[in-house]
Amino acid sequence: MELRVVVAPVFGTNCCVVSAGTDCVVVDAGAGVAEAVGRLIDDAGLTPRAVLATHGHADHTWDAGALCERYGIPMRLHEADAYRLADPFGTLSPALEAALGLHRDDYQAPAVIEPFATPGGSALLTFGEVTLRALHAPGHTEGSTLYRPDGDVVLTGDVLFAGSVGRTDLHGGSGQVMAETLRDVVRGLDPALAVVPGHGPATTVARELESNPFLAAERR
Repeated sequence: MELRVVVAPVFGTNCCVVSAGTDCVVVDAGAGVAEAVGRLIDDAGLTPRAVLATHGHADHTWDAGALCERYGIPMRLHEADAYRLADPFGTLSPALEAALGLHRDDYQAPAVIEPFATPGGSALLTFGEVTLRALHAPGHTEGSTLYRPDGDVVLTGDVLFAGSVGRTDLHGGSGQVMAETLRDVVRGLDPALAVVPGHGPATTVARELESNPFLAAERR
């Protein structure tokens, strides 16, 4: 498994290209990454199989439609967040919508959306040679998901950051549910895993378990 990161110019979203052999998936196609991601894929001789999202907020899905159309591939995300793709601003605050600097008329929804369920809290997703474990991790949104590719990394979206966690005050967020996710999902991750969050620098599960104040609070 190989992971390449392209940082979106809008809100610095970490867009990840996860590949195994010549197959790949794109995770979190934030605003402004389509061309750079397309060049990366084409230059590496990769075959995209799907675009995934850790959750349905616009800064993680804005360029998904363009990449899906370019490669004729579906959009995959947790079923609890699929409704967000029809209206990328419908569940965001007006202040956050303005901060993104995006315009509704420029949005292209993916033509084919294939939501997945996580019975028992997880699901195994296979795309050619790429396999990921999807771990349902609600709290930031109802369908927030961690992705565990084969290897020593976890993609945490806006659930876990270096030194912090995702906000819970937007539509579909819940502080209580986030606390349960931190306790039951994040704290159950292998400490040896590297963490690539939805924004900001990479970290490790071990480092966050030791020093992240939100996870430290869970130990008390």
